[in-house]
Amino acid sequence: MAARLARSIAQGALVVDFALYARQLGWSPTRLGLVFAIAIGFSVVLTAGIGPASDRFGRRRFLLVYEILSMGTAIIALNSRAFLPLAVAAIIGGFGRGANGAAGPFAPAEQSWISSLIAPKQLGALLSLNASLGFFGMAVGAVLAGLIGPVQAMFLLPLGAALAAFSLLWLSADPQRRVEIFTGQAQIAEDATVRVERGLLWRLAGLNLLNGAGIGMVGPFMSWWFATRFAVGAGAIGPSFAAGFIAAGSASLVAGRLTRRYGTVRTVVVMRGLGLVSLLALPFMPNFAAAVLLYTLRSALNRGTAGARQAVALGLVRGKRRGLAASINTLSMMAPRGIAPAFAGALFAEGALVAPFLIAGLFQGAYLVLYPLAFSNHDQSRPS
Repeated sequence: MAARLARSIAQGALVVDFALYARQLGWSPTRLGLVFAIAIGFSVVLTAGIGPASDRFGRRRFLLVYEILSMGTAIIALNSRAFLPLAVAAIIGGFGRGANGAAGPFAPAEQSWISSLIAPKQLGALLSLNASLGFFGMAVGAVLAGLIGPVQAMFLLPLGAALAAFSLLWLSADPQRRVEIFTGQAQIAEDATVRVERGLLWRLAGLNLLNGAGIGMVGPFMSWWFATRFAVGAGAIGPSFAAGFIAAGSASLVAGRLTRRYGTVRTVVVMRGLGLVSLLALPFMPNFAAAVLLYTLRSALNRGTAGARQAVALGLVRGKRRGLAASINTLSMMAPRGIAPAFAGALFAEGALVAPFLIAGLFQGAYLVLYPLAFSNHDQSRPS
């Protein structure tokens, strides 16, 4: 959790300043959207294998590799402003994507590691706490972004965060996993359980395609949208993003309490439903102050369910397969987010500042209708 907090500070700064930095260097929205799309595609490829591999070989070693990659990409960005090296660094390092402190494509190893120490009924509450730390760190980073501005020196933040996270993870223990061997009736029972879990994971993947498409339409472009729509810079956008992250962190703590009382699935649906209303109203706000207020509300309601949604995904399978579940959960969110930014970037480049929000709302509305139908009966935190 401390490593996540360190990462989140750097990610919070870059989610504000990276798009503005790229704009300052002359990148068009289409080029920026393409880089975001390729970055997500790169993450998809790695994510597909990291979770299952971590179930077998242990989690910590994968996270240490991630921190080494993060150091390398920060060093590249600190030494070059040319498009190609900076784009490569952004693709590998995930610059500007705002992952809430998660370890990029290595996040499945991180999630399954944490969940292995948590009882199923406590997953929603404690993963919400974990998410809230990431949001609070993102808020600190967003404030720093407003103070630093979109300058090359800002890449010192991800470099320092990776060094800190590497040191913390190096000192952490990774419990060894047991290798189970089944024969006879035990193997038949195991195969039946795996089939049920596989069906639930397919449902999860299908719903996440809708949710990920909605997020990818507007999420990576929010700092660009504020700058274009209201002619404001990092000094105004940074504190605004910080307020959104603080609200999201607070909402995540509230969500953790709500999961204990009402169940995780119901908490997700109610909070995300209110967040959907905020998303649809956001592009129609008449001034920057009103837009920021609604953005803050939407951030709280939407992002505040991150830990709860992770808990639902990880609770669909047994502990020994949670790396796989985390990979599928992350992968199915990333895949559409690799396509949506390129499409949204083209719309924004044509001056369509409202349409991407409405399209995002259609995807997320469909997700919210189907989510309780798929998982209400599999909510381990639901009150009896």
